[in-house]
Amino acid sequence: MKDYRSVADAVAEEIRADTLRPGDQLPPQREFARQHGIANSTATRVYQELARRGLTVGEVGRGTFVRAVSAASGAPVLALTEPARSRIDLELNYPVVPGQSALLAEGLGGLLRPDALGHALRPVGASGLPAVQESAADILARGGWRPAPSRILFAGNGRQAISAVITALVPPGARLGVEELTYPVVKAVAARLGITLVPLAMDGAGLIPEAVEEAHADAPLHAVYVQPRLHNPLSLTMPTQRVERLAEVLLRLGIPAIEDAVWAFLRDELPPLAAYAPELTVLIDSLSKRIAPGLTLGFVVAPAGLASEIAATLRAGGWTPMRFALEAAHRWQQDGIVKKLVEAKQREATVRQEIAARHLAGFAVQSDAHSYHCWWQLPRPWRADTFVAAAARHGIGVVPAAAFTIGGNHAPNAIRLGLASPQPDVLSQALGTLVELTRSAPEDLVTD
Repeated sequence: MKDYRSVADAVAEEIRADTLRPGDQLPPQREFARQHGIANSTATRVYQELARRGLTVGEVGRGTFVRAVSAASGAPVLALTEPARSRIDLELNYPVVPGQSALLAEGLGGLLRPDALGHALRPVGASGLPAVQESAADILARGGWRPAPSRILFAGNGRQAISAVITALVPPGARLGVEELTYPVVKAVAARLGITLVPLAMDGAGLIPEAVEEAHADAPLHAVYVQPRLHNPLSLTMPTQRVERLAEVLLRLGIPAIEDAVWAFLRDELPPLAAYAPELTVLIDSLSKRIAPGLTLGFVVAPAGLASEIAATLRAGGWTPMRFALEAAHRWQQDGIVKKLVEAKQREATVRQEIAARHLAGFAVQSDAHSYHCWWQLPRPWRADTFVAAAARHGIGVVPAAAFTIGGNHAPNAIRLGLASPQPDVLSQALGTLVELTRSAPEDLVTD
């Protein structure tokens, strides 16, 4: 006679092997009992055991479903004093807050009716739908600024939006000004398009407007890519006077700005650069940080003179959005779910920054209380490349400064820590391990 625990173990193994995937429905208990040659009462105990382990969830009137289980579920807590096989991700940086999935599922309920779903799976263009443009304008509004809904275009995700805008504004062989430390995706896009990236000097307040003037005087810049709010990787936010000065320079020189506002929702009291230079600023945003990375949607707020070219590029690149994502975003905004998640993620950022501040006190760290990442200048004798490799041996992924550095520029001896992905207790444990690592000698300096 089979023991219920051995049967539960077999099902658990199917879940871990992805034979049974999150959302899959298990058969009714009587059918399960017949399939496995066990009594109905044993099947009941199997289902109870799977639920106790957190592998399944029962829904009244619907049945039993496989839950989405984190990679660490069912595994012992990592002891990070020794190299670990499991990986703690401080590279990718997607905030998730408790209750997020339940909120999103609640907002999608009506969309999953057959008639609504059929409508949501039809194709749609870069302009989306008028009602969704209105909702998008509300999502993007901040600091007293709200974009004109008719100026909003949509892409499949934020990276596609960046690719489309750079392609539309900067021809091959031309020059694109970027902050001297910039988002790595922009580097990849420029390399693919044959665009020259021109590093622009920064200080403690962000991009220096005079650096734009100097670079443009050397040879014309076709556009400038900038992150005025919560810069990645430095977490810098430009003061109002600096944003105003940058807008004045761009307007006087006639240089379009590509404003990356993906993290700016965490500082929603501050208006974007687009509020100061609307006729020359293309604002890019997405849902990946605000909501979740799995259902992506990119936003482009385009000035009248640039909108048609950007829309054409979105279509030509196959970068137009999924209608389902548009419908979902519209419903989440209308139901107040976007606002709830934004507020929760703003609060969570401060919690994670407090964890980082506690562990990294005394080190040269640059960050912002509202940010989900920080910039760590490593102590001697550690080099960034050596430290990244050592952290990886302890099961922790971090990003070296070289990933953000332009061309042959010297990379600072620093790393970026993404604070969003691990649970807070795991984040604390990982940061503690990294601090201990700095107190040891790099392997390339150890001699027999």
